[in-house]
Amino acid sequence: MTKLGYQIPNFTYPDTAPAELFPTVVRQAKEADTSGFDTVMVMDHFYQLPMLGPPELEMLECYTVLSALAQHTSNVRLSALVTGNTYRNPTLLAKTLTTLDVVSGGRAQLGIGAGWFEHEHQSLGFEFLTFTERFEKLEEALQIITGMFKGEQPSLDGKWYQVEAAVNSPAPLGPIPIMIGGGGEKKTLRLVAQYADESNLICGVDEIGRKLDALAGHCEALGRDRSEITVSYQGQACIAPTHDEAVADLDALFLSRGFDTSSMGEDDVAALRAMVPHGDPGEVGEHFSSILATGIDGFTLGAPANGHVEGRVALLGETLAKVVG
Repeated sequence: MTKLGYQIPNFTYPDTAPAELFPTVVRQAKEADTSGFDTVMVMDHFYQLPMLGPPELEMLECYTVLSALAQHTSNVRLSALVTGNTYRNPTLLAKTLTTLDVVSGGRAQLGIGAGWFEHEHQSLGFEFLTFTERFEKLEEALQIITGMFKGEQPSLDGKWYQVEAAVNSPAPLGPIPIMIGGGGEKKTLRLVAQYADESNLICGVDEIGRKLDALAGHCEALGRDRSEITVSYQGQACIAPTHDEAVADLDALFLSRGFDTSSMGEDDVAALRAMVPHGDPGEVGEHFSSILATGIDGFTLGAPANGHVEGRVALLGETLAKVVG
């Protein structure tokens, strides 16, 4: 299960032409594969997210990338963080994950969520629906996908999906772990308790305890052993051999997004930099050790500021592998 996942959230790198883009992605995955990460993850989006840049920035389709990365890695599981259920029919998604499992030698993992990026849906023609409807679709999808993973040939005459004796051949090489992303206490964590092996929390650090209590409550109501579920926390990091190098990497990212720290006031610069945990290995390790103490099992981390810099992913993996144990 995921105790230390490396997420690749962006495909826009300085001085990197399209022909050089995938080799840069491969280098990150290879460093993660040998430095302590147990999972390599890619966002399932078609436009870049607002917090990382404008929609026109480079974005690769996640399952094509993950299948290609299977040929360049040996140890890590391969997953979306997380699949937008609204983008694919669940039978297609089950087949896609099973194929990824076969081509990777049994290293596929399904990360899934209800979908949330409204602009992406509207622009590209994906039906967005209401919050409640998206979660209804997600639950029906999970019923279909879990059955197909187990070789049960599921049928469902649901509100959103109609499936009759869905065959999935070949079968996965082994159980495909299911991670549900998000922190909603009423809907998301109930689905985790009922269908998933892992929960990937997106919330403030001060909210983690409440989320864990909510998950435990759902497990109790459903008769599920809470200890069967791994809980990871989603975040970002910017690590470098020295504090000053980490700050330089972070400021370069901000500059590329229109924030020039050299022309900002000290308080504004401090607030901006505080958004991303950064520093040397000691500083980064201490920061994430404090989060681990809240009761989670591990982390899923992106390094949008400097994951493309050779050696940074390896340093992050080596540092945090000591934290999660």
